[in-house]
Amino acid sequence: MKNKLIALLGGASMLALTGCGEEFLEVEPSQFLTQEQVQEAAENNPDVVAGSMSGIYTLMFQTGTGGDGGHDDFGQKGYDIFSDFLTSDLALSISTYGWYRTVTEYQATTDFTFGENYMVWRYYYRIVRSANLVIDALGGNDAVPELDENLHIMGQAKAMRAYAYFYLTQFMQRDYNPSEEILPIYIVPDSPNVGKSTAQEVFDLIVSDLTDAIDHLETFQRGAKNEVNQNVAKALLAYTYAAMGDYAQTKTLTAEIINSGEFTLVNKTEATGGFNDVATPGWMWGADLTNDIGLNLVSWWGQMDAYTYSYQWAGDRKVMDQSLFDLIPANDVRKGQFLDNSASAYHLAPINKFYDPNRVIGGQRYITTDYVYMRVAEMYLLHAEASAATGDDASARQSLKALLVERLENPGDENYVDALSGQALMDEIYLQTRIELWGEGKTYLALKRTDNTTFRGDNHLSSVGETLESDDPKLTFMIPQSEIQNNPFIDSQNN
Repeated sequence: MKNKLIALLGGASMLALTGCGEEFLEVEPSQFLTQEQVQEAAENNPDVVAGSMSGIYTLMFQTGTGGDGGHDDFGQKGYDIFSDFLTSDLALSISTYGWYRTVTEYQATTDFTFGENYMVWRYYYRIVRSANLVIDALGGNDAVPELDENLHIMGQAKAMRAYAYFYLTQFMQRDYNPSEEILPIYIVPDSPNVGKSTAQEVFDLIVSDLTDAIDHLETFQRGAKNEVNQNVAKALLAYTYAAMGDYAQTKTLTAEIINSGEFTLVNKTEATGGFNDVATPGWMWGADLTNDIGLNLVSWWGQMDAYTYSYQWAGDRKVMDQSLFDLIPANDVRKGQFLDNSASAYHLAPINKFYDPNRVIGGQRYITTDYVYMRVAEMYLLHAEASAATGDDASARQSLKALLVERLENPGDENYVDALSGQALMDEIYLQTRIELWGEGKTYLALKRTDNTTFRGDNHLSSVGETLESDDPKLTFMIPQSEIQNNPFIDSQNN
């Protein structure tokens, strides 16, 4: 599989086109071939546009894609850290080098001049622009390519555009308000600046893109898990409907994914096995990283893993919030994912959840441990949430217990769930979401869609004991200064 990804990266960065001389298709969106060149080539050679598609996937783990160039700028997993800090479930317990202080202290989210706002904005709109180029090369938004290869690429491109817009809605809107103007919509390459569209319009586009993607990817057999297949597209649509409060659709989609049999839940052994291998059957979507890719100091592993040579080892400690850790029962294997030693500088660090298999402190220099973007456990939890929200407590309990069987030590320990219903059941599902998906960037989505609150335990460096509602402005990024300066249709007064 690692060789497959290397081949895809090669196609993304140096795909020579017949008849185009020395011109190459670059990963960097601004260096793509002209629309006309790609359109002409794609009609006869799907590999041309496939190179562009693999380039989009590369953006998800490439450094500098947020335009900042800092050591927190490394694609999707960087924004997973941003969001986890905003939930307060991820605590910055020691800060030696200063990374993430502006996020944890809510400076970035309350001042549009801070670079983190620009990073979020630029990364996701870069994905949008890249997807637009691919879609345009295949005939445009309304086209249905005849070649299966191109149809599958169209499905992936629309799914990735939807993915980017979905995360923009989550990072940029305090809560779902269909009539609120929130984001500019761009669906063609190199479109002139436009003003904000309403949340309803943005979500309509996301739903439309993902619905098309699900249809186009029906016969797609992906070569590697970094690619979006039909179940990943369904999962993105399930998240979208949940964010809109349409739990009936969410319940249907998550059930389809679970029942497809494509993935199995991470078991008890795998739960403390490092979360470092994309081949893990419970991983739905992820990136298979190799030495050839060259990630090292600037990476998610560098920021989160004490066994990787970078900041978690060197003195910027990211750990579980103490108050959340205290809620994990002793019979739960996930309690063992974190070092429980208050005398250690690594207290509550995820040394048994995320780690390089060699287990040498500061040892992994070049990253070969993989990135996880999505797991099937998310679908079990989301199905439980959607079932409870629609009054189907029995299905909610069934999905939740299916997960807990693989987390609690003794058979039958999960049966406490049978006594839960209504709000108590919803609260338990949210708690299990926080525990299961800690450090994976998904609790922020749950926080917003369930209108929950954050709380900071005593092992944070700032705002200890503070509680925030999910729609508090401190928990949402702002349209960056550069966009306001360069887009005449957006001003700071309605940021």
